[in-house]
Amino acid sequence: MSGKPQYDEAAVIDAAVKVFWRHGYAATSINELTEETGLSRSSLYQRFRDKDGLFQAAMATYTDRVLRRMNAAEGRTGRERLVALLRGFVPADSASQRPPGCLLARSCAERIDLSPAGREATLSGVDRQREILAKLVRDAVANGELPTHTDAAALAWHFLGVLHAVLNLPQAGATANEVNRMIDVAMSAWPNLDSPARRTRSRRGSD
Repeated sequence: MSGKPQYDEAAVIDAAVKVFWRHGYAATSINELTEETGLSRSSLYQRFRDKDGLFQAAMATYTDRVLRRMNAAEGRTGRERLVALLRGFVPADSASQRPPGCLLARSCAERIDLSPAGREATLSGVDRQREILAKLVRDAVANGELPTHTDAAALAWHFLGVLHAVLNLPQAGATANEVNRMIDVAMSAWPNLDSPARRTRSRRGSD
């Protein structure tokens, strides 16, 4: 007999992602996990130890997917790339097979219910999201697109909040059109490059 599990582990974790994403960690029961993943209780405990172990595996998979989507955003400039990143997460108005919202944001709200390892996995995922945004801003500064005094850390937190709003506001009734308009407003925080030529024109206009 082979020692390998007699099931598709990737499919099991994918099913667990959807359960935790839809119901949250605290409200998810072992019965729901065995029903959705197709695992027996003994197989679940043998491979993942417990609900928390399966949650950590699900969180790692979910985080990797989100980060890949963020890193895949393209644009000629940092601003264009950021806008593409945010718009790429706008849920369609039509029905989707994916649960609404964001597993990372939901899990942050449930920190008190998570194990230390579960909290670490959740906060690490959010931190990696924020670092992608911070690097985008830092690169824009290095390329001369943004002023050298730009507060990259503050902008990273700002746009992380925008990203989570993009994912979660549709649950409150926001349409895709409304979310896209909110992105337009949020982008007003992107600093304008105060070029020497612009400052010269401004001074001449005030003479």
